[in-house]
Amino acid sequence: MIGLFGMLNMASQSLNTQMTGVDVTGQNLANVNTTGYQRQTVDIETNPDIATGFGPEGTGAGVASIQQISDALLNSQVQSQQSVSGYWNSQQSALQSAQTNLDEYLNGTASSSSSSANDTTSTGLSAQLSGLFSDFSSLATTPTSVAAQQAVVNQAQNLATTFNQVNSQLDQLNTSLNSSVTTGVSSANELLSNIASLNGEINSAEADGGTANSLLDTRDQDLANLSQLVNIQTSTSTGTGSAVNISIGGQTLVSGAQSLDQLQAYDPGNGQLQVKTANGGVPLTLTGGSIQGTIDARDGTLATLQSNVNTLASTLITQVNGIESPGYSPTGTTGTAFFTGTGASDIAVNSTLVNNPALLQSSASASSPSDNSVALQLADLSSTTQSDLNGQTFSASYAATVASLGNALQTANDQVTNQTAVATMLQTQQSDVSGVNIDQEMTNLMGFQRAYEASAQLVTTINTMMGDTLTMKTA
Repeated sequence: MIGLFGMLNMASQSLNTQMTGVDVTGQNLANVNTTGYQRQTVDIETNPDIATGFGPEGTGAGVASIQQISDALLNSQVQSQQSVSGYWNSQQSALQSAQTNLDEYLNGTASSSSSSANDTTSTGLSAQLSGLFSDFSSLATTPTSVAAQQAVVNQAQNLATTFNQVNSQLDQLNTSLNSSVTTGVSSANELLSNIASLNGEINSAEADGGTANSLLDTRDQDLANLSQLVNIQTSTSTGTGSAVNISIGGQTLVSGAQSLDQLQAYDPGNGQLQVKTANGGVPLTLTGGSIQGTIDARDGTLATLQSNVNTLASTLITQVNGIESPGYSPTGTTGTAFFTGTGASDIAVNSTLVNNPALLQSSASASSPSDNSVALQLADLSSTTQSDLNGQTFSASYAATVASLGNALQTANDQVTNQTAVATMLQTQQSDVSGVNIDQEMTNLMGFQRAYEASAQLVTTINTMMGDTLTMKTA
């Protein structure tokens, strides 16, 4: 038999065990709203029995460990989903920036309360193009009209300025997206370093037989944040407790407590930043995360948008100059190109025509100022398909460009909506497993409280019995 002293020790241990349960429950309740916290439970186990003449006799119970409740498979699914969500969120953000910054220039749907010839912000490229061809048509009606010549030059200046502004806005957006890649890489490197350090701290804590639940929560949160930036692959280090290895694009960057390499944004020669390993110099193909989402938006939809706008401008320059330059002005001059420049960035109306619109060459004959054949050809460009524009007219080509941006943004919006729904579902499942349920914790708290009270009563009872025993010995 364990005797009175053994029972007193068993009651004391039970008090400590129930108190530990209260402590852990209190920790859970205190962190009910802490992001990334995974609830903990007390693993209570029965102490070894002792053999007696009557059979094995129990010696109470004690705390075996404090366990963190977590589902590794579910956590991995959440982590993977965060990478997908990060990718589409960054795509959506980049495309929305293009739409927000360029809408009035692209679509011509912004406020147009002013119709001043010098107002280049009231309409977009579509309306500006239509306006130019309309003014060419008016010029064909009255080819020697100074007012008609001036209207053509003014409208062409407005169109050229709008092309310049669109190109400038897209250049600025491209620079901003490059900066976003650099910022994302810096954030990822900081998280990689943090995770390597946490691996070391977790190993040290577990090597001494302890637990590192708070450190594991912090590392899981860092892994989640890293997954939003880049798609990562994780594995458990052999013989190093709960430490994890991290690979990105097939390259191992963290192994246990060692930070083997980091990420680096670099220019491959075209000004469009990509990502490689800093020490190894290996270009990485990122398959998810916000960094790759930004890169894909920049090099995909937005690059195509800028290329199409530039092609539209260069084709307009070539076609208008090809018709207008061989013509003759009412004064008989010829050879003056209508537009200068080569694309959207530098298209401009020839300064000679800006200074003297009467030199506009709308006639096919030097001796016939009233001839309007050149002006008619210029007006007919509005309905002429262009091989450089995939067999489309200027307006149709531009409409397709705008529609392409809209379709890409709609796809991103749909994906973000879908991924949000999936993420919500997974997070709910994760919360059911690892989250703190206040009702359940309050029930546990009451159970530990009652057990503590009973153990305290057991101490009182044993104390009384010991007193009675001593009284009998001295009687």
